[in-house]
Order: sequence, then structure tokens, then C-alpha cells
Amino acid sequence: MPEAVIVAAARSPIGRAGKGSLVDVRPDDLAAQMVTAALGQVPQLDPREIDDLMLGCGLPGGEQGFNMGRAVSVLLGHDHLPGCTVTRYCASSLQTTRMALHAIKAGEGEVFVSAGVEMVSRFAKGSSDSWPDTHNPVFADAEARTARTAEAGAEEWHDPREDGAVPDVYIAMGQTAENLALLKGVSREEMDHFGVRSQNLAEQAIANGFWAREITPVTKPDGTVVSADDGPRAGVTYDKTATLKPVFRPNGRVTAGNCCPLNDGAAALVIMSDTKAAQLGITPLARVVSTGVSGLSPEIMGLGPVEASKKALALAGMSIGDIDLVEINEAFAAQVIPSYQELGVDLDRLNVNGGAIAVGHPFGMTGARITTTLINSLRFHDKQFGLETMCVGGGQGMAMVLERLS
Repeated sequence: MPEAVIVAAARSPIGRAGKGSLVDVRPDDLAAQMVTAALGQVPQLDPREIDDLMLGCGLPGGEQGFNMGRAVSVLLGHDHLPGCTVTRYCASSLQTTRMALHAIKAGEGEVFVSAGVEMVSRFAKGSSDSWPDTHNPVFADAEARTARTAEAGAEEWHDPREDGAVPDVYIAMGQTAENLALLKGVSREEMDHFGVRSQNLAEQAIANGFWAREITPVTKPDGTVVSADDGPRAGVTYDKTATLKPVFRPNGRVTAGNCCPLNDGAAALVIMSDTKAAQLGITPLARVVSTGVSGLSPEIMGLGPVEASKKALALAGMSIGDIDLVEINEAFAAQVIPSYQELGVDLDRLNVNGGAIAVGHPFGMTGARITTTLINSLRFHDKQFGLETMCVGGGQGMAMVLERLS
């Protein structure tokens, strides 16, 4: 059975939504630049040999609608190349990699582009106002319960399933983080220290050239070039972070200092069978060993990485002790902390160059971005096995085990 190997990876700088460096770039144009960059790393590959282009997008609509994946194929002049757009919220472009893995294993293709994009700056105008009108009324009581909990600033989280009620599938992600902090007893102090850690490690990684190794500069419509992430901040301290006010609840623990911001960005991978790579004389970067996906209550979705990682590790025949480096998406410190603790991950193996609290989290991009970062980190630190995992809106988790090959 063929193995699925990653032969190219490119990711854009990550901009701040609404006011950052990429606000003037359309999502399809940004994704097209990253796909072009990834394909440029494997000149041996004839684009006509690509079986499918699969694009992850967390919230497709507006400029991100109309099957953006297909639009990217045509923008690149590859109208022979099929394209689809996939959403699994934060794990959308990890899902597209999983789809490439499955197709290769099934013998239904040999070469795939797995990409992801999110431009929060350019969401369809008015879409956030219209969302409640599109919600299934079955969840109305659950949404009202969440609103009451947020307003009251509850001191503990009560699982609605214990009373036979449905969880709030539309719950805001910040509310899930507050729930999880209560459920797992994660203190504001712990969360702030973790947020500071992310920023400080990202600052160090900028200084030693780590982040520059993986970033593909983006050319904006006016011709200017963006080559660095907007998010990382120099000199972040705990004392200053501790002064920030809660964002989601009056007495809450989640602040702008211990959660990811809203962002814009895109990334792309080229994935092929190991036999095809050998035929073309391409040395793979990494092998996709296994993936896993899990579900749990939407109201505590932040624990999703735990079961998803266990599934991926079991399929790989490995334990967490076999993993050299772990990347858990830092949606919120409130969810990373209990996730890494329950998985038994040592801090010196976790997000060693900083994570999304510093760098950012453009939903549809994040899966492919973390894959790019994990490959970069395994090479930079001369390690072999890595685990990528994340929580997913709606109550899910997803994970992938990678083996560095070069």
C-alpha cells in the first residue's frame, strides 16, 4: 500500500483581521499565491498530474464562497484541475490533508494539493447579524442558556446532557473556553503565564530565524510585499498581561492575552504517494503516519485534542512518549493547558516556537499552517516524529502524526 508523503509546504504571513497587513487581499487570490509557491518547490511535478485541489475554509461565504477551491484552480490557469472547498472549522485544512491520505491509500490518486485559507477581514458583510436567523430552533433553549450563563458569570459549568437537554452547538468559542476553565480548574494565572510563554517563545523564534524559514511573502494588489506575521509581540510580560480585562464574561478568565486573535492567512501542501515521489526524484519532507478525529460536547470543545490524539497515536501504533514535538493549536490557553496535561505532553516538547496566541489562527489555514510549522520544527530541532492536534468548533478534535523524512 502506498504511503502519503508531503513534498512541499508554503504558508503566508498571518495578518490581524480588520486592521492588519493582509486586509486588502482576496481569499482566493491569497490561496492561489500559496498554492503557486508550494508547486514551485517541486518543479519536477507537471500540474496536469495533480488529481485534485482541496481547500479548507472554516466559514465559507461571500468572497470565500462559490466553491473557492475550484476558483483557485482556474485562477492558476489549471482549469483541468478539479477543486473543492471543505469546512471542519478550525481543522478544515487538516481535513483536506486527511482526504489526500485516504485517497492515496485507496489508490484513487497519486498527487493532491491540500490548502487552507481564512480572511476574517473580508467575511460577507452582515453575515454575523444574520447567523441567528439560520440557527436550527432545536438549539434555541441551549443558546438562551449560554446567554444567561455568560451574563451571570457562572462559577461552574453544568453539563446540560445530565438534565436531558441538548448542548449549544452554536456556542461562541470564548464561552467554551470559560466553561473548560471552570470544569478543569484552570486558573487565570495559569492561562496568562501560558499566553506569555507563547509570545516569548515566538519572539525567540523570530530572532533565531525559525519563522522566516517557513513564511512565503505575499504580494498585495498595490505591489507591496508582506513577509512577517502581525501577531508576535516583543517583551510581553506576565505583570502586564495580568492587567487585561476578561472578554467574554464579567468575572471570566479569558482575555486578549491568553487566547488567539482573529486573523487572515493561507497555506498549501503538496501531497503525493511515496511511489510517485520516487518516480519524480523528489525527496519528501514528511510522511503522514495517521490521523484521528473525535467528537464531544460542543460546550467544552477545547478538550477535543485529547481523544483525537489518542486515536491517531493508536492507529500509528505509538504512544505520546514516542513523539518528539507536539503542536496543539492555541485557540485558548484554557483548552491547551488541560489538553496537554491529559495527554501527558511535557512542556519542553509543546509548541516550542510559540503558537497561535502569538502567531494567529486563521481558521481554514490553521491545519496546513501547523503542518508546515511542525515540519519546520522537526527539521530545525533535528527530531523525527511530531503530533499536530487542535480543538474544533461544534465539539470536535482532530490530530495527525507526522514522520520527518528529510
